[in-house]
Amino acid sequence: MGWIPICVGLAVLVRLAAQLALEALNQIEIRRNEAHCPEALAGVMDEADYAKSVRYALAKGRLGSVASAWDAAALLAILASGALPWWSARFDALAPGAAWSGALAVVLATGLLWMLGLPLSWWAQFRLEDQFGFNRSTPGLWAADHVKLAFLGLGIGFPAAWAVLTLAGWAGPSWWVWGFAFLFGLQLLMVVAFPKLILPLFNKLSPLPDGDLRTKLLSLAERTGFRARTIELMDGSKRSGHSNAYFTGFGRFRRIVLFDTLLAQLSAEQLEAVLAHEIGHYKCGHVPKALALSALLQLGGLALVAWLARTAWIGAAFGLPEGALAPVLLLVLLFGGVVTFWLVPVGSWLSRRHEFQADAFARRVVGSSDPMIGALRTLSRRNLSNLTPHPLYSAVFYSHPTLIERERALRAEACSV
Repeated sequence: MGWIPICVGLAVLVRLAAQLALEALNQIEIRRNEAHCPEALAGVMDEADYAKSVRYALAKGRLGSVASAWDAAALLAILASGALPWWSARFDALAPGAAWSGALAVVLATGLLWMLGLPLSWWAQFRLEDQFGFNRSTPGLWAADHVKLAFLGLGIGFPAAWAVLTLAGWAGPSWWVWGFAFLFGLQLLMVVAFPKLILPLFNKLSPLPDGDLRTKLLSLAERTGFRARTIELMDGSKRSGHSNAYFTGFGRFRRIVLFDTLLAQLSAEQLEAVLAHEIGHYKCGHVPKALALSALLQLGGLALVAWLARTAWIGAAFGLPEGALAPVLLLVLLFGGVVTFWLVPVGSWLSRRHEFQADAFARRVVGSSDPMIGALRTLSRRNLSNLTPHPLYSAVFYSHPTLIERERALRAEACSV
């Protein structure tokens, strides 16, 4: 094994060490606070629920560490075994130089790596989540979901990879610009298609039933300029007791989806605040900003693949044919996370910033911080959220601010008005 694969292997181990160290810090912080809920959050959970949330956070952390080690072991095995050049050669032999054989090699390899994680996914669903009362799924439903995901991955990923590799053969050295234009257009199409074509394969969406709540929420949408035709309810309770709400799409395709579990847990005023928060994401332009960031990352990633494919040393280092694009694309897909892991804190910071902005919008629209704080406290209790994460851990991994951070910001916003 040459020095470049060794450096890649070391990078895998460094990432794993960072993941395990952060998890260890978080577990220490949780245990440090396990005897008492923080005074600032007194009343969020009773003693029994707080103790249960501590056990839940510790169990999820242990499973997360196992998953990180499992992923690192798989990547190191690929490096040490020489599986990448062997795999690429087998598929290239089907149709030497053909775009479709290269695309098939890329999609099936990433699919196999995904399948390696299924045992841990099953354990998380039917052991961990079941132990803490959140699992509502069945083995049959779980299996059906993953079969659908596999077919979707093949049905979308293979044509996309085939198109990119075909563009590379047609456009020459500037193929990565054309490839970016195609993939970004596909991403925009998926944003629109997801709630209409893909989500219904897994969940049933239905309009929020007529009544005072629907009238109240649609009135909120109208006065904030959201102009929603309907608010959709998703049957999330058939898989999990966790609750959520999210905003997706853009333009006239935008929509807000509420989990049915949310309606059973929150008051009308709290649901109004949650809806105002989701509309806040739209009013603050968070979706186009996220798409723009995604576009920059895609463009940079494709430019990197194009540059690596033109170099002679990449083939020599990993036993790949010189100038072969599909194996280099697969190499970047498999090991790119070793680099992008160090960018995770930036993405998390940006996401938390957006959450603060959406919270502030909700407070202004509703006219008080109390409904939003009440909703956040209820959801934290119901979801057994970790109330005491280590600051460094939450800074790296949390896409949402902690409960105490959100409450502090909401109360400060209220005091400044």
